[in-house]
Amino acid sequence: MRAFRRKGSGYEASFAPEEARLIMQLTEQIGAMLTEPGAGDAAVLRLLPDAYPDDPEAAAEFRRFTAEGLADRKVMNGKTVAGTLADAAVGTSATRVRLDEQQAQAWIRTISDIRLTIATRLGIDRDDDRPDPDEPLGDIYDWLAFVQESLVVAMQGRL
Repeated sequence: MRAFRRKGSGYEASFAPEEARLIMQLTEQIGAMLTEPGAGDAAVLRLLPDAYPDDPEAAAEFRRFTAEGLADRKVMNGKTVAGTLADAAVGTSATRVRLDEQQAQAWIRTISDIRLTIATRLGIDRDDDRPDPDEPLGDIYDWLAFVQESLVVAMQGRL
C-alpha cells in the first residue's frame, strides 16, 4: 500500500489486489457480525457499547432504540469502503483508490471498527497494549493502523 495523500478535494492511495481483498473481506465479516450478532460476542459489545454501564436497565433501553441504527450505519460504512476497493481487488497490480470526503469518513470509521474487533480477538484492551509478535492477526492490526493513520494525516492536510 502506498499511503493516502490529499489529491484535489479528495484523497488517494494505492492498494495491491491482496490488500484490497483483505480489507473487503474484513468489512464483510464485520457486517455479518453486526447483522447477526452472536450472543455475548465481546467484539460486538465493543462496537456497540453500553451507554450506561452502571445502569443495566437504562443501558438496555438505550440499546433497544439505538443499536440497530448504529449497526446499520457501520454496515453501510463497510459497504462504502468495499465499493471503493472493488477495482483494486480485481486488478493485477497496485491500483489507485480515490476517496471523496464522505468516503474518507466511512473509511476512518470502518478501519476503527475492524481494528477494535481485532483488538478484542487479540485481548488488546488499552492503547499501549501490543499484539503478540507471533500472532499473524497482530500484523494485520498494525498494518491497518498505518492505513488509518495515513488517511487521518492526509485529511488533516499534512500530506
